[in-house]
Amino acid sequence: MMGNSTDLFLDRTKSILNFFAMWRSFEKPIPLKVYMAFIMTTQYLFLIFEIIYIVNVWGDMAEVSEASILLFTQASVCYKITSFISKTNNFVILLGLIESEIFSAQTELHEKILILKARKIKRLCMFFLVNAVTTCSLWAVIPLLDISSKMLPFKIWMPASTGESPHYELGYLYQMITIYISAFLFIGVDSVPLSMIMFGCAQLEIIMDKIGKVKSRPLDQQPMQRQAVLNSNYELLVECVRRYQSVVRFIELTEKTYHANIFFQLSGSVLIICNIGFRIAIVDSNSLQFYSMLTYLVTMLSQLFQYCWCGHELTIRGEELRETLYQSPWHEQDIRFRKVLIITMERMKRPIIFKAGHYIPLSRPTFVAILRCSYSYFAVLNRVRNE
Repeated sequence: MMGNSTDLFLDRTKSILNFFAMWRSFEKPIPLKVYMAFIMTTQYLFLIFEIIYIVNVWGDMAEVSEASILLFTQASVCYKITSFISKTNNFVILLGLIESEIFSAQTELHEKILILKARKIKRLCMFFLVNAVTTCSLWAVIPLLDISSKMLPFKIWMPASTGESPHYELGYLYQMITIYISAFLFIGVDSVPLSMIMFGCAQLEIIMDKIGKVKSRPLDQQPMQRQAVLNSNYELLVECVRRYQSVVRFIELTEKTYHANIFFQLSGSVLIICNIGFRIAIVDSNSLQFYSMLTYLVTMLSQLFQYCWCGHELTIRGEELRETLYQSPWHEQDIRFRKVLIITMERMKRPIIFKAGHYIPLSRPTFVAILRCSYSYFAVLNRVRNE
């Protein structure tokens, strides 16, 4: 038997957020809360230093575009962490729903469905994490290739001159430690809504499996035996409807809790991808900086794709469930079964769509639309630069 669903879907996320004292932050003792505040301070200071630098170089398109890449990313990290901590109560409610009796696996097939969905989302998140860590590592290596220049990994304002030791070494360590923390916090916070969306997909597949067990009415049996089958089918349908209603409420609470985070990310992705493309067009294609920008682009695209892919999967599974209900032997059931089926299918005409900001649906067309929008902005920037 598998462990609980929280560990199955969120064990890696729990480890990351526990390391930074942000998993159920309100339950932490005071020393860990101080540690969490310290982590938050490093992230916000980095953002403030970025803003100050951009103000100082305003007017230089190349410098502003290079600094803006990290500015949007860091702003997204700070917003997501703050929002995640402020909505811990909803997060705890969602964890309780995951472990509730209505979502329990009743057969080995149900366990297999949950395990497969958990593996899928973990692989997607691991791909994003590997790319993020690779990008950070490339950023760390670039200054080391020419130590004599005393160049820091990122162009941000620093409160002290970094031209001499030990200020340079301290500045280098601060920037790299902060950016690695940002990468892990990104994957930790993002994994929560993604895992919950995939958990909803798994529950819809479990409902489809249970609907497939609705039996045809046997005509060669005694009336009492036929009635027993009809009663069993009706109870099975009612159980499936209750589970479906719980899935809808679960997804609605997940959207209510994290829709702003995702909207902020999708909006920022347009600017980030656009600026990365602009930087790639500027830097030498044989330089290490070019490859660092390329891996950064892959990281942002993978993050954007996993949101849209998970949301699309949720909508598709909801549509497949409606088709499964219609394909069941409903015409052989009694009037109670048919009434519940009609009401349920009418409800399912409104698809399950996870929306960022309660406005942007997470779907594959949305992914393509964001890429097109990013390319349009890139084309404008590139034309201005050439002129």
